[in-house]
Order: sequence, then structure tokens, then C-alpha cells
Amino acid sequence: MGFLDILLGRTKAVAPDLDQLFGLPSAALTLQAAAGFTPTGTGAVCFASVEGGAFAQAHQEVQELLDADAERTGPPVEVSRDEYGYSWLVSRREPDDLPALVSDLHAVNSALEGSGFGPQLLCSVAGFQDTRQRRLGLVYLYKRGTFYPFAPLAGEAQRRDNALELQVKAALADDLRIEQDLSRWFPIWGAPGL
Repeated sequence: MGFLDILLGRTKAVAPDLDQLFGLPSAALTLQAAAGFTPTGTGAVCFASVEGGAFAQAHQEVQELLDADAERTGPPVEVSRDEYGYSWLVSRREPDDLPALVSDLHAVNSALEGSGFGPQLLCSVAGFQDTRQRRLGLVYLYKRGTFYPFAPLAGEAQRRDNALELQVKAALADDLRIEQDLSRWFPIWGAPGL
């Protein structure tokens, strides 16, 4: 960053650090102790779809890689599209196997990034739920290298539990790199598993 960048208030973009995803299992223990949330076993990677054979090939290879996991039980990896036109590659694991789910999310991000489609990656999310059936997603922003909590209210038309999100932010401050700019805590309505 140069002198003019400092004067004009420009900042250097934060590089994605996919290894941050491996902090989720320890953060899950903190989250359970602090707020009573446990993993649902569902996670997803959101990306902007691109037309063309190269992207379709990379997407197919990622899905085959995850589906080839001999230890996977339950449904295979799914692909869905939300109402906003974004694609989600969804992985489902046993709720107590968060490390395997995190490995799936990391593999998807790494494979798409390695194929040159890093700019299409938007976020990854791991789902959580408490005994009162409240839902929570820990969202990893690919382009920022940070996490934020997203807590949609059940039965409400696109409303969030902001108090819960701030409670989770405080609880996980030592476990994950939390996004400090709250304007970047984008709602992910219709995300699989939330």
C-alpha cells in the first residue's frame, strides 16, 4: 500500500484464507457452551454460476470428489439454486461429524479456487440449531477471510435475530476471525440447511 492509498483511504483487500474454516469445530464447542447451539450436519458453499464448459467441468469434478468419500453416509452432495440465482453445493454429514463437514467445505472452495473460479466464490455456511429450534449459520466470507453469524427468525418473513447474532459474535471472538464491519453481515435467505 502506497502513500496515496493511505491519504485516499484505500485499503488492501484481505486475501482469502480457507484454513480459517478449520476453526469451526473448536468454535462449535464454544458456541454450545455459550449459547446452546449444536451443529446440524449441514453445510454449503455459495457461488455465482458461470456459463461455460470449464466451470461445468470444475463443478462436476468437485461433486464427484465429495461423492467419492467412502465414509459418507446419507445423501450425496446436492446442488441447488436459490431465488437470487446463486448456486449452492450442499453437504450433509452426521451432526457430530463437523470436522468432516468442514473438510467438505474446504475441498469445494479449494477446488473451485484452484480451477480459477475463486472470483465466483461468495461464502460458505455451517448450520447450527438449539433446543428451542432456533437456527444459526456461521458464514465464512470468501473474499474477506472472515466469519459472521446469521440467525433467521423462524416463521418470520425475512427477519433476523440481531441480538443473537451479536451474542454469538462476542462468544466466538477468540475462536474465529469475526467480520467487524456489520454492514458486511449479508442475509443469506434461502440458504440450504438454515
